[in-house]
Amino acid sequence: MTDASPETLHAPITAADILAWLENAALAVAAGEVPADELIALLGELRQASTACANASDWALLAAREAGASLRQIAPVFGKGYVRAPAARLEKLHREVLSSEQFLELMRRRHQDV
Repeated sequence: MTDASPETLHAPITAADILAWLENAALAVAAGEVPADELIALLGELRQASTACANASDWALLAAREAGASLRQIAPVFGKGYVRAPAARLEKLHREVLSSEQFLELMRRRHQDV
């Protein structure tokens, strides 16, 4: 992503996007337009996407710390005003990687193995 600047760097999907999609999907399911096997396949896709979003979140946490953000600045995005949640997550991540670049390389290797 060569044109990513602070003005253009955004999550590729938002909670509002998901809610709008979910409302449309629920209508189709309620109308009987989606068979069970398609829903099972969809479930698999969503679980993979959820893992990918969690990985992107972990990368952003590492990158934010590397950019100088404090745990107190990061804490509100974890849903609480406490620094324990991001601190615990960082501690867990640091058992495996030391930087956002190492994390990204780990994700690349895992993706290749799939």
